[in-house]
Amino acid sequence: MRKRDKIILWPVYFDSTKTRLEGRRVPKSLATSTPKLKEIQRAVKQIGLQPEVVLDAGHPSVPWQKTGLIVVPKRGPKTQILRTVAKELLKVREQR
Repeated sequence: MRKRDKIILWPVYFDSTKTRLEGRRVPKSLATSTPKLKEIQRAVKQIGLQPEVVLDAGHPSVPWQKTGLIVVPKRGPKTQILRTVAKELLKVREQR
């Protein structure tokens, strides 16, 4: 099911312990180790996007691991949104 006006964010996109082949989408300099869904949700909210959280979803490459996902409205290119969320996620980690 594709949504043209939505973007799906998986925690693996921001995980510094994963390689690009394993699903990481941001550079290691912007990635964090094993990000939690709540942290990503907080980062997305601070950017000003309205997140929709799905808790029982598994990334297609590892469907048995139910990591969850976040759906956000598309406000530009996906790579730009991923980098913005990753930068905000680093700030959220620092506050912790």
